[in-house]
Amino acid sequence: MRKLRWVMDGGGFWDLDISTPKTIDGLASPVPGNPLPLGLSRGARLSRPRQLQFMQLFMKAPLLPTFSQPQGFSLQRVLSLPFSDNWVVFLLGQFNLQKFISSVQNSKEKPARVSSWLKTFGSHLKKKSLYALGLCSEFQLTPDDTLLFGLDSYDYTDKPRGKAVLHHKFPHHDLTVEAVYPGLFVDKIGNYWDVPFSMAIDLASSTTSDSSVGYHLSAHYTSGSPKQFESIQNQNDRVPQTLLPGLAFKSVFSCRKNIDIWRSETPKLKWVQPYDIFLSDPRVSASGMIGAAATTYFGENSARAQTDDDGEHSVGLFLQASGIKSSFLADLFGSISFTAQHGNFQRPFLDLSRFQARLDFPSGSKFLSGATSLTQDLLNSQKPNMEAVQAVCPNATVSLQQQIVGPISFRVDSGIAVDLKNLEFPIQAHEPVFAVEYALHVLGSAKAVAWCCPKRQEFMVELRFYET
Repeated sequence: MRKLRWVMDGGGFWDLDISTPKTIDGLASPVPGNPLPLGLSRGARLSRPRQLQFMQLFMKAPLLPTFSQPQGFSLQRVLSLPFSDNWVVFLLGQFNLQKFISSVQNSKEKPARVSSWLKTFGSHLKKKSLYALGLCSEFQLTPDDTLLFGLDSYDYTDKPRGKAVLHHKFPHHDLTVEAVYPGLFVDKIGNYWDVPFSMAIDLASSTTSDSSVGYHLSAHYTSGSPKQFESIQNQNDRVPQTLLPGLAFKSVFSCRKNIDIWRSETPKLKWVQPYDIFLSDPRVSASGMIGAAATTYFGENSARAQTDDDGEHSVGLFLQASGIKSSFLADLFGSISFTAQHGNFQRPFLDLSRFQARLDFPSGSKFLSGATSLTQDLLNSQKPNMEAVQAVCPNATVSLQQQIVGPISFRVDSGIAVDLKNLEFPIQAHEPVFAVEYALHVLGSAKAVAWCCPKRQEFMVELRFYET
């Protein structure tokens, strides 16, 4: 689902590119963390044109709806032009239905005949502001290499959005090279930012074992002055420091361990295929991860490297050479997750109940500093410092999923924000996302997802493969 989607690899959990209806290709990149999370997606995913093509051909959905503010309610459709077995071009169109209806309603013309009504509608349909177009070309260079070019045009700007992405799969690694101009980024409080040019190279180890050691290396280059996207919800003119012009090299090393606390030994129904093979085993499991991350900055992005986007002082190891505009930041991090599932997702009613929770400790040094301060206060019989208590509180995310009928299930994902300075509501749900999922069981593990985020006022329909 939108922001709270994770993919598991040998190194743990990494943020994927965020799904958003604000662009035709349906993607926005998270602002690179300081030093976590890594800004680039961990692996290739099905492109937006491919999703639309699949749903048009196999799900009888000629038009797919999206909604965002201030654009409103829109409809999307794609036209595919396969030039060869390894090369296909997609033409993606978006029609702003809400703006069209408003234009007709606000029109002073009052046609008396049907022909006049059709003529009026035709004149409104000619308005260029109702349309957005996207051109995407995908090349399958080899079985392990995919090259994608995209160009999107919108009515609210004269500058189109372009991107080029190369994916290469090694036997035990994934390589992604991406260039976008301008790139759309979103920070953790919900502000969207346009960066004139951004380029990233990402190499990550991949493994499926329950106990593994992984690493993640990336280089991220940005140029030009970031500007707020005009349709943001939260007004804050503080530019995230990692989006300022400069070059950043990041490296992450981590160890992960998965444990099955309980797994059902009850046999599944014979001759009945589960709606999703990844959700067919009732179990209770836990996983833990610990690692270290380091980032080296060169350029303007190094000026505030020791201060995070909330203005708070970073606790990790920090070195700076102001003469050459460079800095180095390193820290520890950890994560603990818990999953409980009941049901095999085979029966038509209430055969899947799933709960997931994850606790993230993005700064090990900050956690240790807060824990040390709390220990000293307790030993000295003093009142605990609220800043120290806040420092040891992890970032929590929870997910609840319940089958309704057949392949249809309802899901809620939400972050849990702890703010001890807010005495009235110290614990709040952070950007809850609600979704209805339709499992395509003939494909093993695929689903159509219709999700909405009330805080962002966004709605989107997507196609997902091999995600839980």
